[in-house]
Amino acid sequence: MANNAMTIRNLTSNFLKIEKYEIHDRVGRLHGGGHLSNITKHLSSGLDSENPSAMVCKRSEPVAAELAPSQTCKAAISQVNLPNQILCIFFEIQEQKYQSNIIHARCHSQYLMATDGNPDPACKHITVYHPGHHHLTIAYRDSYKSWMRSLRDDVPLSALSIPGTHNSPAYHKALPSVRCQVVPIREQLRKGVRFLDIRVQPEHHKIPLRDQMILVHGVFPISLTGPRHFRSVIDEVLKFLEENPSETVIMSVKREGTGPSTDQHLSRILRDHYAGDVNKWFTAPRIPYLGEARGKIVLIRRFHLDQSLLSEWGGAGWCINADTWADNSPYSLCPSGDVCIQDFYEVHETETIEKKIQYSIDHLRRAAECVCPTDSATKLPFYINFLTASNFWKMGCWPDRIAAKLNPAIVEYLCLKHNEADDGSSMRGDGSTGIVVCDWVGHQGNWDIVRCIVGMNAKFEKTKSV
Repeated sequence: MANNAMTIRNLTSNFLKIEKYEIHDRVGRLHGGGHLSNITKHLSSGLDSENPSAMVCKRSEPVAAELAPSQTCKAAISQVNLPNQILCIFFEIQEQKYQSNIIHARCHSQYLMATDGNPDPACKHITVYHPGHHHLTIAYRDSYKSWMRSLRDDVPLSALSIPGTHNSPAYHKALPSVRCQVVPIREQLRKGVRFLDIRVQPEHHKIPLRDQMILVHGVFPISLTGPRHFRSVIDEVLKFLEENPSETVIMSVKREGTGPSTDQHLSRILRDHYAGDVNKWFTAPRIPYLGEARGKIVLIRRFHLDQSLLSEWGGAGWCINADTWADNSPYSLCPSGDVCIQDFYEVHETETIEKKIQYSIDHLRRAAECVCPTDSATKLPFYINFLTASNFWKMGCWPDRIAAKLNPAIVEYLCLKHNEADDGSSMRGDGSTGIVVCDWVGHQGNWDIVRCIVGMNAKFEKTKSV
């Protein structure tokens, strides 16, 4: 075995055969300002069909290694001089041929391609390569706008690995510590996000209550160009669910901002003007199974209820209860038992970011140790893990700067270490991530963290048993 052997981790539910690898030299100028813009298109070799002379195959070597689901192995695949060379790895999965083209000198994810050029192959997976570790992860995926369609109905949402966004609608022009996202909610959902974090302030507090609510982040509006409203968010989410009925969206709602409105006002507004339709909203005070949540918004409330709503659902209350949420906590279970959180956000200095990373990893480990319940009497809470923090007075601690460190660190942990023992075997739990809540997803087209989280759900595919 070569000293620079590649570590390959199979997070899919398929057996994989690694057949060979090729090393290609780049020659001359490539399309796209020096990048292989069409590297994942056209030819079975994965090279740019518009500029085939730009690549020269320097070396081709057989590998003949096999990986079972959830297995990690070493393969005699050499490192290459990225980005001056390209490493192409060829696989066989369910008697079909696939390949991965490693082209960047940084961590990156991409689709595993069928070598016959089929744009809709039977096996839909991604690969994530970490050059510094010479490590390749192969993970589950489906169409990201409808990735839940391939998962079983009988799985509680809390058993799944779910990507989320923090202050989800805060993508507008705003103060640096207020803006947390770069793309609209409709794009977040289309790319795989299924948990939304929404902060609102009701505009009216007098009876009869009206439905207008402003989107805020703390005491600030999320946009400097005028108020943005909760109604537009709901319209976008419901439209997405109508177009993708296999999906569900978990929505956490909290009252923030300034004004005389109370939690009780918020609860009545939501109940009377938004979430009254049981065909579009899941508002029972329990965590649902995926099958009963498809096509619906699942509401988590971070607010206290109006007295009139305490009698809902046979006196059990209304919505999943997270009204007692420990502030700035690295680990806390809400009294309802339905939500277990990591939400340490006071990162006053850049040196504290490493502490935040460790808190996030610790919570991922807690989620991974859980096992999907086999009976309705066993409660499995949502493990909600915020990778977010900020300090208004410190530029290096603004949301985008923290996300630039947190998100890649968590991608690396998920690929290299999550739910894996030192000997490469899986740990005792299901390996879920829980709900992982991020800032600045999709920045410069980078969706690696969303893809990695979705990729942890192979265990619950419909064709597989627990």
